[in-house]
Amino acid sequence: MKLSDFKYPLPRNLIAKHPAHPRDHSRLLVLNRDDESMLDRKFYEIADYFSRGDCLVVNETRVFQARLFGKKEKTNAKIEVFLLRELNAEENIWDVIVDPARKVRIGNKIFFDDGKLWCEVIDNTTSRGRTVRFNHKGDFFKIIERIGQTPLPYYIKRDATEKDKDSYQTVYARTLGAVAAPTAGLHFTKALLKKIEAKGVKVAPVLLHVGLGTFRTVEVEDLTKHKMDSEYFEIAPSTAEIINKTIDARKRVFVVGTSSCRAIESSVTSDGHVKAAKGWTDKFIFPPYDFKIADHLITNFHLPESTLLMLVSAFAGHEFVMKAYKKAIKEGYRFYSYGDATLIL
Repeated sequence: MKLSDFKYPLPRNLIAKHPAHPRDHSRLLVLNRDDESMLDRKFYEIADYFSRGDCLVVNETRVFQARLFGKKEKTNAKIEVFLLRELNAEENIWDVIVDPARKVRIGNKIFFDDGKLWCEVIDNTTSRGRTVRFNHKGDFFKIIERIGQTPLPYYIKRDATEKDKDSYQTVYARTLGAVAAPTAGLHFTKALLKKIEAKGVKVAPVLLHVGLGTFRTVEVEDLTKHKMDSEYFEIAPSTAEIINKTIDARKRVFVVGTSSCRAIESSVTSDGHVKAAKGWTDKFIFPPYDFKIADHLITNFHLPESTLLMLVSAFAGHEFVMKAYKKAIKEGYRFYSYGDATLIL
């Protein structure tokens, strides 16, 4: 398939700027691949689709406050520093994006928190990318949790608020490291998870630190030439055991989000099971693709021409997905990170 196959028109008023409240009261479009039927539900009704012995795979990555606003030395020009990835914890070196980039050169220092924290630019990586060294002492994540802002996606045209610190975080988030939320998981509440577990369903946590690559534009028509950004993932032995027992018992594996799906599909054995692993994955899933682990997928409505939409199309079939998106647009479903969800059976 080609990039242009994943283009569709979306009215801007359907891009959600705020989450549903309560979380699990977002709308849910249930897509059945067997007969290509579509059913309108509420997300809290998703528990109806689980049975004893099933498992639910979730991404327990936690978003950190990646947007820092500081001032350049001497000129006091306002500079945004978007933290991407810690390269060296001992030397406090990070990959970042700076804005406006034209004002930031190697050797410049940028000050934050009334000068208590600063970084020095030590390299250029891309047109807006820089490598910087921070001067901090102590727990860096504690510092940025205090002074940073929630890294809302660029298509949410508003400033982040204190409420976003909670709402742009799943209720099961544990390990800091993501600069974007695994948004399919935002719909779950603790009460809903308990209800699902009470049906005899095991929750299987994986880890994949979502990076800005999730929003990166695909710039080639030939999808085989697109290169995904690498993202760190972990699958614990206990998680692999839960998933593999589910498979062996001929029960169903429900996967929450494209990030969880990429994590487990990045560590598959020759006999169709999951193996414990940790490392980096740049796995790019697009049609056609034979999914080895996931039986059902819970996900949001994604950007046109995005790698996330391509994964969903590989899972549910391109024509069926485009038909579902057309229905969702017509009926006013909310799109993207804070939007509504789909359950693909």
